[in-house]
Amino acid sequence: MPTLGVIGVPTSAGAHAPGQERAPTAFRQAGIVELLTGQGLDVHDRGDLPKVRWSPDRANPRAQHSEQVAHVATAVADVTAAALEDSEMLLVLGGDCTIEVGVVSGFLHKPERIGLLYLDAGPDLNVPSSVRVGFLDWMVGAHLLGLPEATQPLSHIGPRFPLLGPDQIVYIGAVPDELTDWEQRVVRDKELRVHWVDQVKGRARRAAESALADLADSVDRVLVHFDVDVVDFIDFPAADFPTINAGLTLTEALECVEVFAHHPKFAALTICEFNPDHVDEGHELVRTFVQGLATALAPGRTR
Repeated sequence: MPTLGVIGVPTSAGAHAPGQERAPTAFRQAGIVELLTGQGLDVHDRGDLPKVRWSPDRANPRAQHSEQVAHVATAVADVTAAALEDSEMLLVLGGDCTIEVGVVSGFLHKPERIGLLYLDAGPDLNVPSSVRVGFLDWMVGAHLLGLPEATQPLSHIGPRFPLLGPDQIVYIGAVPDELTDWEQRVVRDKELRVHWVDQVKGRARRAAESALADLADSVDRVLVHFDVDVVDFIDFPAADFPTINAGLTLTEALECVEVFAHHPKFAALTICEFNPDHVDEGHELVRTFVQGLATALAPGRTR
């Protein structure tokens, strides 16, 4: 089995408030590297990138910290590309969702076609002109697809533009009323493939296999984006932006991750939007999460 490279990206630059920048440290303190090793994985811990903590960007209220977010994503792309030179699969510990742009960009330095499974309560297809709040972690999909209204610094960090075509992304677990009107329109206009939350609940493994079938035959490598806001906050209160009385259970989300991670073309998993400030004071929920994640990634598990 290939080596699993582990990269921490402690950033909340693209978020709406601080907190997510502390997630990689919380995962490490909960023993994620040791748990992965204990599951039989050959782990290469590449350490953490420099910490970037959110603060208000009053100069760019509709596209906050676009230059800084692009700088972080570029650093992620560089360390991703370096890991690929060593033939490593990747586990990227975020951090807000904008780091996915860097992961995708890093993979595009290889002459291979990639696909992205986006496990998230929302598709992040907003642009600065469509939402007042201006936080770029609501806009990751728009930047990957190169929508004209997306910010130039982030959407153009890679070796190609756009980074992905609409047929290279499949969304899993999206909650319909979490989408803005703009996002609903983009989904229709781009004919994006979405496995809505009600199609996943109660049948997570089958839904994950169906999502893979939408993508895997047409790509060389499969990347997985796991935003923990796909998990109902009442079931597991860890997401930076809570999804209340909707979403999957943590068990269902991890079942999807397990199916994805055991596909022969699986290449990377990015964990996003985990806010340690939202869990219990003793961080038992952090330990629950990393234990479940290590089990899902364990080699040789029966699907």
